[in-house]
Amino acid sequence: MTAALKVDRIDAGYGNMPVLRGVSLEVAPKESVAIIGANGAGKSTLVRAICGLLPLSGGDVQLDGRSVKSVAPHDRVQHGLGVVLENRHLFGELSVRANLELARARGARRAVAPRFSFDDVLELFPFAKQRLEAPVQLLSGGEQQMVAIGRALLLQPDLLIMDEPSTGLAPKVLRHIVKTVEVLRARGIAMLVVEQNVALAAEVADRGYVMSLGRVVDQIAPERWSAVVHDASLLQAYLGQ
Repeated sequence: MTAALKVDRIDAGYGNMPVLRGVSLEVAPKESVAIIGANGAGKSTLVRAICGLLPLSGGDVQLDGRSVKSVAPHDRVQHGLGVVLENRHLFGELSVRANLELARARGARRAVAPRFSFDDVLELFPFAKQRLEAPVQLLSGGEQQMVAIGRALLLQPDLLIMDEPSTGLAPKVLRHIVKTVEVLRARGIAMLVVEQNVALAAEVADRGYVMSLGRVVDQIAPERWSAVVHDASLLQAYLGQ
């Protein structure tokens, strides 16, 4: 079976400062995979490299078996990639509706049967029905996160990447995000969730990778999640928690 995402021994960094060193990982179709690690481990740098926002100095990134190393970031949507970055990158002065409509128009260009409609997004995030005409910059952080996820879904991705989705969210909003991930998994969306909250990662992912200092240093099989979550020495070693 061809992987939804294959990261093959990639190196990347900023200028002359290397960050990622020989990082490899895979996400199978319909699989949810987490990446955990402390601040500075290279998690967000890895996301930027996969998205094409940071050039590779070595290795390759493949989506559905096809290399996208030479594909521009905005064109990776056509290869089935949807991303929710940590800072969301919404158009703050535009309305919720406008942000979603821009994504819907882009997603309609993919030659695939759509998985998510505008109404599907409103059903996932009911608050948006009453805030469609509100500028995104006036929404709470949790509401903005939900708009960002909805926008990514309207791109009709085969693979959805979420970078630190729990950051700054209230517990009630976080539970909504977890339920949303469950819906996406049921819809067959492959996911890569980058998360410092290990308990959340264990809840939303089938398995995981641990990063430290720009490398993958461990893999977490499904049956190991519980042990990792409750192992204080391991959390301290990997995450400083």
